Amino acid sequence: MTRKIAVVVTARPSYGRFRSSLLTLAARTDVQTQLVLAGSSLLDRYGNIEPIVAADGLKVDARVHMLVEGENLITSAKTTGLGIIELSSVFSALKPDVVVTIADRYETLATSIAASYMNIPLAHIQGGEVTGNIDEKVRHANTKLADLHLVASENARDRVIRMGENPESVFVTGCPSIDIAADVLANPGLKGDLFKLYGGVGPEFSLDTPFLIILQHPVTTEFGQAGLQIQKTLEAVDAVGLPALWFWPNVDAGSDETSKGLRQFREQGRAKRIHFFKNMPPDDFLRICMKSAGVVGNSSVAIRECSFLGVPAVNIGSRQDGRDRGQNVVDVGYDADAIRGAIQRHVANGKSPRDCLYGRGDAGERIAEVLINAPLRIAKRLQY
Repeated sequence: MTRKIAVVVTARPSYGRFRSSLLTLAARTDVQTQLVLAGSSLLDRYGNIEPIVAADGLKVDARVHMLVEGENLITSAKTTGLGIIELSSVFSALKPDVVVTIADRYETLATSIAASYMNIPLAHIQGGEVTGNIDEKVRHANTKLADLHLVASENARDRVIRMGENPESVFVTGCPSIDIAADVLANPGLKGDLFKLYGGVGPEFSLDTPFLIILQHPVTTEFGQAGLQIQKTLEAVDAVGLPALWFWPNVDAGSDETSKGLRQFREQGRAKRIHFFKNMPPDDFLRICMKSAGVVGNSSVAIRECSFLGVPAVNIGSRQDGRDRGQNVVDVGYDADAIRGAIQRHVANGKSPRDCLYGRGDAGERIAEVLINAPLRIAKRLQY
């Protein structure tokens, strides 16, 4: 019988995290892939991924509108609760043999809980990693609810097993987002004018001159500080003097304060060298990262994909605390002068050594093979 695999994508980064696996699964005739888009992945405000999914030739089997507006701690909890209700109905209709949840975003818990209570085997991507923020709790909670673990590294596998999971259920596949980075490394050229292709607001400039990529998200466990934190980064980037491509924050609690800080800076006429984007396909995003002088902020892309590409990265604050990282990353706190100095010093060093810490670019096929062929169980026992 053809195995039905339901993949739930709840935010724009999650699609990039699983894109190569989805494309691999969609090309197979011995499996039925069910793609569920949910949460902020459906909203223009946070980078609606439906046009990107359509361009990749993938069919959307269900859409789940579960995001409660407000971008605060209460709405995060309510969004997750609503997600459990809505995803339960989706799973009842689709009747998947296995459900896939991705990484550590807060709303991914809704996928894990709904599948688990409905006795549907759950596969978790990117378990066993260490991070700061609420992500730390969510990732490990997903691990304990999951029946199959598809991890990015041996270190991650060891952590999952130490959490009491059966070693036979833990597979080292690498990170599927590195598959996109590997393709970009082989084909680095942009397919057209970035500004005409993806719009955005702010001045346009030549991508043949040094420029920065900025991605800074709110830190849920530091709720209330997002406005001050983004102000420090804006001041530092302005002082460095390089043009920048700045990407809008995700939907985590505190996002409104981060967005407000960006809008105010622009309205005050101080963003003379910054062009703002909401979203773009993951391959073109990594192409501009590779062309850039460096990536600044607190996104995991700086630590995962950019380590593979050798792109210098300045990581700000606690959001990625404890995550395994390569030589491309330097860490700094929320101090404008310290951020400015870190950017100037790190960028001056040029490209960093490439690191295969999170995989070599073949995770999509590895993950697909596990999802298609691994035994599916829902009963589990703590391993001593």
